[in-house]
Amino acid sequence: MTNRNRPLPLLLACLTTTALLTACTGSPEAGRPNTAPPDSTSTPSPTAPASTPSESTASTATSPEQPPARPAGANGLTLAAAEAFIRYYSDALNYASDTGDTKPLLDASDGGCEGCRLYADYVKKANGKNGGLAGDYRETLTEVSELYRGTNGHIGASAQLAIGAYVSKQTPTSKPVASKAAKYKREIALSPKSGNWIMFEMKLVKQ
Repeated sequence: MTNRNRPLPLLLACLTTTALLTACTGSPEAGRPNTAPPDSTSTPSPTAPASTPSESTASTATSPEQPPARPAGANGLTLAAAEAFIRYYSDALNYASDTGDTKPLLDASDGGCEGCRLYADYVKKANGKNGGLAGDYRETLTEVSELYRGTNGHIGASAQLAIGAYVSKQTPTSKPVASKAAKYKREIALSPKSGNWIMFEMKLVKQ
């Protein structure tokens, strides 16, 4: 079961998302281990080198000019489709950061996802296209893990990602804020809608 909190501060130089992944039960589906979700208080282990995603889970390459397309592997309500969707959603986040166009991002999000809305509101004001973001601000998703089905049909998961050094400013006259390269863990909750997964809530944690 996934609960929602009120937003806290997030990435991209001051944005925040929120989510609590609770009461999730393990599932052996799609080869995922039937183990309990990780203890949120434990010390995170070093991120393992990313493996090359299969064709069904690979995300679609994006460019600032063209919105990402949801891959066929992200359709359906399997755990494999959930992993492919999470990779696609990362592309949608990057596209929004590049262009300020948040439609693909919000179309793939639950209407009550506070973290999704906060992210979208921020990049509408500050993005690569209008000069509000500069440098290596795009995220690189290296691994999707800890996929669990919740008791109410939701899925809990986490994604390991890296973001390079970048500079951001909310308005053309704002003082630039420099951010160093860092690794993050995104805690994720997905919910079903019309036979596919959408983002229900997300929280970014610096590693």
